[in-house]
Amino acid sequence: MTNMGKYKISELFLYRWRYWFGYSVVAIGLIAILVFAGLYAPGGISAQEMQSVVKSSSINFTDFNSFAITNLPYHALQQLSITVFGVSILGIKLPSIILAFLSAIGMILLLGNWFKPRIAVLASLIAITTGQFIFIAQDGTPAILYLFWPMLLILLASIISRKPTRFRMFFKIAFCIVAGLSLYTPLSIYVLIALISAIILHPHLRFLIRQLSKPKIIFALVIALLLIVPLAISIIKTPSLGLTLLGVPSQWPDFNANFAALGAEYLGFVKPGGTTIMTPFFELGSMLIVAIGAYYMIRTRETAKSYVIGLWILCLIPVVIFNPNFTSITYLPLVILLASGLNTLLGHWYRLFPRNPYARIGGLIPVVILVAVLVTSGIDRYADGYRYDPRIAPNFSNDLQLIPKYTETIVVTNNENDFYQVAAKYNKTYSVSTTPAGDSFLATRNAKQSYSGYRIEKVITSQKSDQSDRFYLYTKR
Repeated sequence: MTNMGKYKISELFLYRWRYWFGYSVVAIGLIAILVFAGLYAPGGISAQEMQSVVKSSSINFTDFNSFAITNLPYHALQQLSITVFGVSILGIKLPSIILAFLSAIGMILLLGNWFKPRIAVLASLIAITTGQFIFIAQDGTPAILYLFWPMLLILLASIISRKPTRFRMFFKIAFCIVAGLSLYTPLSIYVLIALISAIILHPHLRFLIRQLSKPKIIFALVIALLLIVPLAISIIKTPSLGLTLLGVPSQWPDFNANFAALGAEYLGFVKPGGTTIMTPFFELGSMLIVAIGAYYMIRTRETAKSYVIGLWILCLIPVVIFNPNFTSITYLPLVILLASGLNTLLGHWYRLFPRNPYARIGGLIPVVILVAVLVTSGIDRYADGYRYDPRIAPNFSNDLQLIPKYTETIVVTNNENDFYQVAAKYNKTYSVSTTPAGDSFLATRNAKQSYSGYRIEKVITSQKSDQSDRFYLYTKR
């Protein structure tokens, strides 16, 4: 008979390949989520996405003044996307989907660099199935950059701080390029401030910086400065652009309303809701783990990681208080705290049973159940909320898909004109006007009225229960 007491669990096939299996599950889940979010839920575009398309189309690479916009790299990418795929759901959302995929991969690498592989797998699964991540992954606005730039900056900084590698110069240049481009996005400067402050305050980080080649650092910084020249000139011409990049609101905020919004965003577990972004930020179970991670960060505040995350959060707290619309910027630090909380829970359990492999595996069972519940509830809540919640679903329009192929003219209101003009510019199948013309035309729901000499021949509807009349086909009497 085999002596089970002497049997080594490390010899099991699944045990030896557990991390590859875990990362494969995360990769498959990520791809499935991005496809699902991009094509199925919410299945339309919001008013903010329409504004993003208008801003993207305004970029003229022969006109330097057109660069005076925030999130210039994203809008340039979105302009390329709608040039190739037209003003469609795919063309509008594709840049965000691509950046979300890269952000998720980078986030997994970052967590794997800061924590043990098992923690990286579990935390990544929870992170990519939260409603916040799924939403910004398909949202055709620059919101994904609030995750993409900080993730890339911290990941590259972590790689540079490790032992010398053959490609360290490449990572230095990459860091400076990313730093320069990130400054076009509001609030990105704060992660740079946190990194620089941590280097100044933490002795180990100061030591690492002294070991780097000064001429190579200067060369990389020159590249970054060249990248932000257009931004600097734009800020000189339009000072309000600089305030926007710092997250400074245009008028004095209503703090009571702001605190109420933040409470719903982070602690609204009893009454979840939202408009375009679903609240609360994380499920109750996830937020409890985040709280444990925050406590552990305070306990280990002498580490370089705690310095960076702590200083970054301190920079962001006043920003989100003054402007709750920027809460997406807190997603990555919360994910890192989530991973820290999971690491603390498993670490305490393993210290109780340092030599008992069965107890160690047994401790994983409730954690795996918790993660499974958080993952399934997060996906389910997102799918149901963005498809059926009467407070959320009406904020997304699939009107572009309802326009008949034979349409020659679309009559719109003045408020709709900018977006539909862009759609007509890239799709080139119809013209747009605010006044009727020709023997027939299609009018949007907001442009519906009595037009002299015309009658309504057909109403084009959507599947939604409210405001389902989307277009009206007018013909001459």
